[in-house]
Amino acid sequence: MRRVVFNQKGGVGKSSITVNLAAIAAAEGRRTLVIDLDPQCNASQYLLGMTAYEDGRNPSPNIGDFFSQALTFRLKEKAPMEYVHATAHERLFVLPSNAELGEIEHLLQSKHKIYKLRGLIKSLSREFDEIYIDTPPAFNFYTLSALIAADRVLIPFDCDAFSRKALYTLLENVHEARDDHNDQLQVEGIVINQFQPRARLPQQLVEALREEGLPVLDAPLSSSVVMRESHDTGIPLVHLAPRHKLTLEYQALYRLLPG
Repeated sequence: MRRVVFNQKGGVGKSSITVNLAAIAAAEGRRTLVIDLDPQCNASQYLLGMTAYEDGRNPSPNIGDFFSQALTFRLKEKAPMEYVHATAHERLFVLPSNAELGEIEHLLQSKHKIYKLRGLIKSLSREFDEIYIDTPPAFNFYTLSALIAADRVLIPFDCDAFSRKALYTLLENVHEARDDHNDQLQVEGIVINQFQPRARLPQQLVEALREEGLPVLDAPLSSSVVMRESHDTGIPLVHLAPRHKLTLEYQALYRLLPG
């Protein structure tokens, strides 16, 4: 199973959703990999710690090294598993990002390397039960590469009027990627994130999406300070606070998704 978490709007919780669903999968016995395609490196820092990126360093090798290798001729290429790093949590691994990804994007586009990630993930699928792909907050080369490589798309939505507008463009981009590059791609659902059940506007927005026939998943995620604590400590919720309400909501979401 190869799942991409995608929304071209920033601040909707892509990295949090990616890492915490992956951590639950690993905790339940699934060998799980997170691939971080965002130059902000949030998912990588979450899983490897902030110190891995201190003083301009990057964990090496990383996804930037993989794409850079695709731009140069080499007699011997690294094996796919060489890019994978273990985390502090059993069965949970990460292919970390590189803050310099943006600098080589135009070169990758000009050399038509849009299918390189699909080849990498196809190889890594032999080693992992589940693969989660975190994407940048934009529809660009890396996002399209992820959509080409994935089976399913999970879309975070943060109950904001601007997010609703962006959602239609996002779905159009996903459908175009499916029609042009990957006919196996499925929109798995829309995840309502940072939901406030007592507030009127979020309820109205969610109901409007359902009335339009959009695939809103019946497992909303609440807003909680425990998520910030999880980021600060670098410990996913299932390990940091296994009985917390938000952790239970993530587990409900995970069980709602097809395996």
